[in-house]
Amino acid sequence: MWDLTKAMNDDERSWQAIAARDAGFDGRLYCGVTSTGIYCRPSCAARMPKRENVRFYDSAVAALAAGFRACKRCRPDAAPQRLSTRAPFAGDALLAFLARRAIPGVEEVVDGVYRRSLRLPRGLGTVELAPADDHVEVRLRLDDPRDLPAALQRCRALLDLDSDPEAVDDALGGDALLGALVRGRPGRRVPGTVDGDELAVRAVLGQQVSLAGAATLGARLTAAHGEPLAQPLGGVTHAFPPAAALAEADPSAWGLPHSRRRALKHLAAALAGGDVALDPDGDHDAARRRLAALPGIGPWTVEYVAMRALRDPDAFLAGDLGVRHALERLGEDGRPLAAERLAERWRPFRAAAVQHLWASLAGSPSAVPARLAG
Repeated sequence: MWDLTKAMNDDERSWQAIAARDAGFDGRLYCGVTSTGIYCRPSCAARMPKRENVRFYDSAVAALAAGFRACKRCRPDAAPQRLSTRAPFAGDALLAFLARRAIPGVEEVVDGVYRRSLRLPRGLGTVELAPADDHVEVRLRLDDPRDLPAALQRCRALLDLDSDPEAVDDALGGDALLGALVRGRPGRRVPGTVDGDELAVRAVLGQQVSLAGAATLGARLTAAHGEPLAQPLGGVTHAFPPAAALAEADPSAWGLPHSRRRALKHLAAALAGGDVALDPDGDHDAARRRLAALPGIGPWTVEYVAMRALRDPDAFLAGDLGVRHALERLGEDGRPLAAERLAERWRPFRAAAVQHLWASLAGSPSAVPARLAG
């Protein structure tokens, strides 16, 4: 039952925080002013509104959903946001995964914080993500505050925050082969992406090269065709180029073999034209078929895109060198057909199994192949 007394008390405490301009509540409390249609941080230096015109919200998204727009003076859309996580949460493992694949100019990891640019429906932006044990702190800077809900949802997808880690760990933790890995690092997530098209392009760039090589190629592509940010953030200076720009570009300066230039051009054209739609809520089988029909797109690329862009929890990279090496270190036949047969028992969480297998190689550099994954 709704407690009217408690609600009134909460509103009164919220008003006291606003009246005191208490910056300690920034990021946890937002006030919408009905007379102006604007929402602010508690610490905003604007003229104090009348009490009867103020509404209180616990998130910027809630204030936006109620029809308020962000104050241009205190920029509440740029205040830190507390993204909730389901325990257990291996945030450090996510950070390490993203750091190894970071494209200079587009993303970086500094002092335990992941930063990157965002291409959103109404404009560009940047995000900082700082994982903790029970939440992820998010700081966003957006060209258009109306992009806040989309930006937060993409961050949740990138960090796989909406999965059920207990269900995954329960399913894999008792496996004779993977059990020790899972129990040793519970809550490991399957990293997603903030942009499916970008992820697919990066997967093609990563074919047959090391992670460092793929990052160099991505930086080269971004420098040539990316969009500079109006407000750079540290080493994050550009947005990754959209598929349409790559579809129209001259690929001769990309530093890629002819076959991969051709694959990238066809992929970019298919993405830009809508022939391939990488929608997590769409038809995964159709997306796989259309990707596989493009020149230069093989099973590894299809499954990698399915795992990270389509968010398919059962995607499995049977031909991945990292998977092969990890299985061989565990005493199994790591060749693709054997790996495929073995992985049947890990359904429907084969993508999580891949993450544990890749991670098992991290502590043994001599066992890590030149190309683990894109």
